[in-house]
Amino acid sequence: MPLLARMLASPLFLDIRAGAVDDLPRLLQDRHISTTGNVLVAVGPLTGQDIWTRIEPSLPGATMFSVQEGSLAAAAELQAALGERGYDAVVAIGGGRTLDVAKYAATRAGIPMIAVATNLAHDGLCSPVASLEHPHGKGSFGVALPLAVVVDLDYVKQAPDPLVAAGIGDVASNLSAIEDWLLAGRERNEPVDGLAMAFARTAAEAVIRHTGSIDDETFLVVLAEALVLSGMAMSVAGTSRPCSGACHEILHAIDQLFPGAATHGELAGLGAAFATHLRGDQDRFAELITCLARHELPCVPADVGLSEEQFVSAVLAAPDTRPDRYTILEHLALDAEETTARVRDFVAAVDEVQSGDARVATV
Repeated sequence: MPLLARMLASPLFLDIRAGAVDDLPRLLQDRHISTTGNVLVAVGPLTGQDIWTRIEPSLPGATMFSVQEGSLAAAAELQAALGERGYDAVVAIGGGRTLDVAKYAATRAGIPMIAVATNLAHDGLCSPVASLEHPHGKGSFGVALPLAVVVDLDYVKQAPDPLVAAGIGDVASNLSAIEDWLLAGRERNEPVDGLAMAFARTAAEAVIRHTGSIDDETFLVVLAEALVLSGMAMSVAGTSRPCSGACHEILHAIDQLFPGAATHGELAGLGAAFATHLRGDQDRFAELITCLARHELPCVPADVGLSEEQFVSAVLAAPDTRPDRYTILEHLALDAEETTARVRDFVAAVDEVQSGDARVATV
């Protein structure tokens, strides 16, 4: 008998609104995750601690665990803490590092995990991937999806603007990643999943075409939903392919060569802009640059403090960050001289798009 459908892993519950954390105890009970509140609450610094103070009285059976860094070592410590008692679940409250640590530890411990996101910096809040630091750099590890995702817009609004806007760059980069996946399908016969692409494309188009800003609650809901859809796209595909191509190869290279240059989402948007320029897709390039500029995200290397030479070195090193991945970078296989010329063309093209926007604005 032919297979007529496939089962998709997804969160059982998604709550995106102001005041959402107040209903966390009810979520645990109503969804039969933990009727007694016997959960380990992993919190990040600052906002995570604030939320724990707010919800602690309503979770008398809960224990707090402080996550100080996004590393394999921190995940191992959390996993060990989960093994000390028969917890029903782990509730992670914080940014991407805290959520990734909790996803990894919960997966290894074999218990459910609830993600409570305090910013919208990247699509890790609902992805089957945890990005964690280790003694030899940074790695991506396969993990289970969160059982539930909660985004309290009151706390998102309190996050620094760059940590909220960065998620826009990460979602927008889906469009570049999709083109890389299609290219690999044509050139290497790599299997391409249309449903995964539909999730990733829908997320990106919703964000780049929305006229709102991070000061607009309606836009924040769209952005949060887009980040969740991106995570779902990776879950459907069983790989990060629908959301990670040359854009992420470039950002990983920058992270390795020039750590701390910018956030994950900011670099993803910049990498996507450069990769789109390499493809010669002028209309999509203009859309992407317009979106990034509107949200004050980096559009050229100088915006993240990188010189032309530094960005060129990152582009040349990018393919080595994912040797198994075929993207526009591997397809063109540019040498140092050619890459330098393309980077200069890219910066000029960005200036042309932005100058055009400025002229339109003054008419």
